[in-house]
Amino acid sequence: MAATLPAAGPAAAAADPQRLTVDLGAPEGRVMLGANGSLYGLSDDGVPSDAVMEPLKITSISQKPEGGAQHPNGDALTVSRSFFRTGGGEINVMMQDIYAKWPYEDLGIDDYLPKVDKIVKEIAADPNSDRFVYIPFNEPDQIWYKLDVEDQAQYEKNRDRFFQDWKTVYQRIRAIDPDARIAGPNEAAYHSRLLKDFLAFTKRENVVPQVMTWHELGSGSLRDFQAHHDDYRSLERAAGIAPLKINIDEYANRRDLSVPGQLVQWVSMFERNKVYANMAYWDAAGNLSGHVVRSNIPNGGWWLFRWYAGLTGDTVKVTPPRPNTIDTLQGLASLDTSRRQAQVLLGGTDGDSDVVVKRVPRSVFGRMVTATVAEAAWSGYEGQHAAPRVLARTKVKVADDGSVTVPLRGLHKMSAYRIVLTPGSSGTPSAASVPWSASYEAEDAAITDGKVYTQGTVSNANGYAASGTKDVGSLNQPGSKVAFTVNVPKDGTYDLAILYGNQSGGPATQKLLVDGADPVTVSYPSTENWTYRAKKDVGVRLKAGMHQLVLAKGVAEVTLDRIDLTTRTGAAVASYEATLADISGRPSYDYSSSAGVGTGALVLRSGDKAVFDVYAPRDGYYTVTPRTSAAVKLALHGETVTAAPGRPLRLYLVAGNNRVAMTSGHSAVRSLDVSGDGSASGTLSYEGASATLAGGAKLVDSPHASAGSYIGWLGNSPSSTAEFTVDAPRAGRYMLVVHYAHNDRRDNGHAYNTDIMSRTADIGVGGAAPRKVTFKNTWSWDDYWTVGVPVDLAKGANKVTFGNATAWAPNIDRIELGRVVG
Repeated sequence: MAATLPAAGPAAAAADPQRLTVDLGAPEGRVMLGANGSLYGLSDDGVPSDAVMEPLKITSISQKPEGGAQHPNGDALTVSRSFFRTGGGEINVMMQDIYAKWPYEDLGIDDYLPKVDKIVKEIAADPNSDRFVYIPFNEPDQIWYKLDVEDQAQYEKNRDRFFQDWKTVYQRIRAIDPDARIAGPNEAAYHSRLLKDFLAFTKRENVVPQVMTWHELGSGSLRDFQAHHDDYRSLERAAGIAPLKINIDEYANRRDLSVPGQLVQWVSMFERNKVYANMAYWDAAGNLSGHVVRSNIPNGGWWLFRWYAGLTGDTVKVTPPRPNTIDTLQGLASLDTSRRQAQVLLGGTDGDSDVVVKRVPRSVFGRMVTATVAEAAWSGYEGQHAAPRVLARTKVKVADDGSVTVPLRGLHKMSAYRIVLTPGSSGTPSAASVPWSASYEAEDAAITDGKVYTQGTVSNANGYAASGTKDVGSLNQPGSKVAFTVNVPKDGTYDLAILYGNQSGGPATQKLLVDGADPVTVSYPSTENWTYRAKKDVGVRLKAGMHQLVLAKGVAEVTLDRIDLTTRTGAAVASYEATLADISGRPSYDYSSSAGVGTGALVLRSGDKAVFDVYAPRDGYYTVTPRTSAAVKLALHGETVTAAPGRPLRLYLVAGNNRVAMTSGHSAVRSLDVSGDGSASGTLSYEGASATLAGGAKLVDSPHASAGSYIGWLGNSPSSTAEFTVDAPRAGRYMLVVHYAHNDRRDNGHAYNTDIMSRTADIGVGGAAPRKVTFKNTWSWDDYWTVGVPVDLAKGANKVTFGNATAWAPNIDRIELGRVVG
């Protein structure tokens, strides 16, 4: 059930709501966006997609050296191509990941030095070498040197060996790359004793790192990091060392990743202290530490980081109810006087809260503000999340003391919330449309032949996140079922979202029975494991009143976490506010009217651009309507189309995030409105059986493929190809959507990393040069995902050829093509 924002005033106040205070008169420095990094967040060029990378404005990532044996992918130079072209900042190179074993095999410094030479020479030769940071040692407090021992004599012996090796490697790096930036000591946990000695030694020997790194990997970090940070800065001052850049290059636990309400607690403390931070790598590479579904689809955590990337101006002081306390309401906020916007991101608690914004500058906002509140909910690691729902748009008078109070009711602990304050002027914002919704925990339902399990908690922080910290598993008996008793307010169709895990290694099913009626089969794609949560959406028709929804065992085994029922109100509609879009050039902000989305208008002139991040639940056609004062141009998938004010366009969007760029000679833009459910009308579709196969590629029967077969054994030879002939009704830019599957893996023996691998295919269209496209692992050989590739087709017959001369291409079920402008 969505949080609400009641009318402002004393009567709306709940009993003892928590108070989070934002002081717009207490700036902390420019928004840095330091906390959005990831360890092994990228696995390959194109995984994740450019469209989900670019909006996040990622400042740093951590990856392995090129050819490192620690993991099968995630090589720093390889992923740097997509990272840098999407606006990424710098790449930390985990140099010891050149080794295969974990913990790293300790073969002595003489074995390591030639490896150091190779790594540095390769990076120094790269045109972007100045954007890499060398991390010579990883967790030396535990690995190789045992610097965390309590015995002081043993500590000093181990310390001295580490310090000598640090000096040796540091000087070796600088001998090859004199301008190298080097980071360390990179402990697994904060050690004041070690850092005091380390700073003294490195200053004396002239081997001070340019970046100070350590890890914060326990629930206690939410309590202790501030003290760690302050202690380190005091050690620096005592050592006479100017403040170093800090990168907490591994942070958070499994239970935090993907969960907006947890992540906002981490992000707020790092941004407040102006340090950089990279989320940990507990599972699979290539999904930004659990925040990108497949390759291009946002989950709830991704939207929190998208909001974070949208903060501009200065951060300002935020006082939470209980600072530095685990699993409590926390937040961060920004003020941009040039854009006349204040934003607050908060979360981490259930219940009610009052957000009190103090010292609202009248010169910036006037006497009235519009408060826009939205929610990014938890959707699981592999659960898609549409654009965050706006819960309220309310005009609020600034109090005589210069404050504005935004009351929030019914907060969800796993959700994060964004409040945007803009000047309130003439007109009334459109009321937020919040459909009825209710959630039901599986552990509270009637369970037959199943078992309740407890997942990620403060004491078991590396357990996976689960709604309410519990789920229902072991539903593997013939009679296994979970019966939910639900109560809906009126007759109609409801969207049923099922949070689940599928541990079977292939597609699984359950039988859905509504009030004992004939069962309907619900199919569940594979997940990484039974606790790596995903979300399945289905529709159910219900009359007003009580009902029993039963999910019973079908084929294979599924774990159930929670179900959500939401009133279906027709095709989904989202309004993307122009004043919150990414911009380039020098557009102006016009708040003379609070009508529509309530956040005013962005005024574009020649040379200006606004980019909107538009979500699509599936590949297909959507209605896109610009709310503008004059004609604009929209650019999507390499196609540009002119749009008249308020005139709907039919555009092809790919599943997940789509970056739509808008330009104009002169237009005031309120929003870009998007509706629809991904119509396939007008698309071209070709099954694998229609392709001409050569060189060993062959059709393979499969009950999971759309027409009963897929193209397998494709590639691994220049002659192995699949050629489709597609008939385009007219020439132009199309999206080629490839339905594919593969499950390449390499087990490196890590207890907590799933070393999935990607495949590539070279796709040629007509006489154009083939384009290499990366296809992420789909968790099983029988689960089909999609990747969209923009292509240009001539009118009439076109040859579309798939191959890979040197390695296996993915299995291909079918292809679809849709003209970008339908």
